[in-house]
Amino acid sequence: MAKPRRNVQFQHRGSNHQNGRRPSITESEGVSEPGSPTRASMNGKLESSKEEDETEVPPQSEYEKKKQTFITRTIWTFVMIAGFFTAMFSGHLYVIAIVTGIQIVSFKEVIAIANVPSRAKNLRFTRSLNWYFLGTTMYFLYGESVIYYFKHIVLVDKVLLPFATHHRFISFMLYVIGFVFFVGSLQKGHYRFQFTQFAWTHMALYLIVVQAHFIMNNIFEGMIWFFLPASLVITNDIFAYICGIAFGRTQLIKLSPKKTVEGFVGAWICTIIFGFAMTNVLMRYKYFICPVNDLGANIFTGLSCTPNPVFIHQAYNIPSYLTNLPLPASLQIPSTVHIAPMQFHILVFATFASLIAPFGGFFASGLKRTFKVKDFGESIPGHGGITDRMDCQFIMGFFAFMYYQSFIAIYKASVGEVMERAIHGLDAEEMVEVVKGLSKYMVNQGFVEERVLDCLTEVVGKRR
Repeated sequence: MAKPRRNVQFQHRGSNHQNGRRPSITESEGVSEPGSPTRASMNGKLESSKEEDETEVPPQSEYEKKKQTFITRTIWTFVMIAGFFTAMFSGHLYVIAIVTGIQIVSFKEVIAIANVPSRAKNLRFTRSLNWYFLGTTMYFLYGESVIYYFKHIVLVDKVLLPFATHHRFISFMLYVIGFVFFVGSLQKGHYRFQFTQFAWTHMALYLIVVQAHFIMNNIFEGMIWFFLPASLVITNDIFAYICGIAFGRTQLIKLSPKKTVEGFVGAWICTIIFGFAMTNVLMRYKYFICPVNDLGANIFTGLSCTPNPVFIHQAYNIPSYLTNLPLPASLQIPSTVHIAPMQFHILVFATFASLIAPFGGFFASGLKRTFKVKDFGESIPGHGGITDRMDCQFIMGFFAFMYYQSFIAIYKASVGEVMERAIHGLDAEEMVEVVKGLSKYMVNQGFVEERVLDCLTEVVGKRR
């Protein structure tokens, strides 16, 4: 029988356990064999776990996350507002620079959500062609605007004249070059991806770059046509949120579950009130209502022009059945009121900003759901991407341009200018056709009687 070994100690038999106390690291080291790798590794693990316990930061609660997001969002909101007003008061050129930057960043964000980097990396010209088509489109659109609004400068410059004269042909050929490169870059096995990218690029060019271009044209027509539509969209968004929280009950659309009918309608009413008040203020300053004739102008130097008639107050007679109502003297309706036509037009602008422009945001929400992304990017901390903030502004700016050109813009040429061009540019028969065409137009509009046209036709026929 083997003799029992003396002076052998075991950790689980130590005196420390008799007192119900776990041995400390120091005590354990005292009873272990020196240089034991097992013991050393155990000691290292205990020390590292202790350090991790001391340095570990507790996870943020949901409330803390929302609070931090709210603070970041608020700070950057004020930064954007300050930057916007600084640029607007500094001059039209700075606002145009901001619109250009928004075009480029928004295009980049929209292209990125549909891109597959692992596949694009293996294909030639995929990204390069996206940016090439963007550059070509901007060259065409910006060139059209510069030629239209500054033809008195461009057409007399020796260097710029050829580019202005052949601008559309040059733009077309630039696009054709990109088209040829795209076809030449097609690779077997990647056709679907490449054509999808081609179509996606053109959709982004139309929805973002083209619509943003009309916002730039609004700036040239007068700062009010840029600032007023943009402020109406922002105001409607704010009041939709407030009214929705206050008394929202009925869901408006499934794409945006938090949008309510009550918030939608309440924001419409508030936006009309804001638009009417803001228009009344902006109409008093020529810096806002005058078209751009000096890109170096700012809020201090101002602009000078003959105001568009929509900004001039006119007298409107109130129907007698309203003025004769039996009301107290303090509530009597006057027989005549003076109001600027622009204050009627703003009702249309505010209605579009409230009822139609939000669908640009719904469209963007559907797009993000399609690609399973929360935001288009992270360009603005707390807000997401530039596109997330501009989704309603693009369609609103496009509408403002079309409405202005259709119902407000004045197309006026002097009689002397028209006659000079007709005399030097038309022969006798062509001038007769112009006279007959003008006569027919005046008859159709009721300016002259039809017998005048008959007499003119008879006289011209005899002379032939």
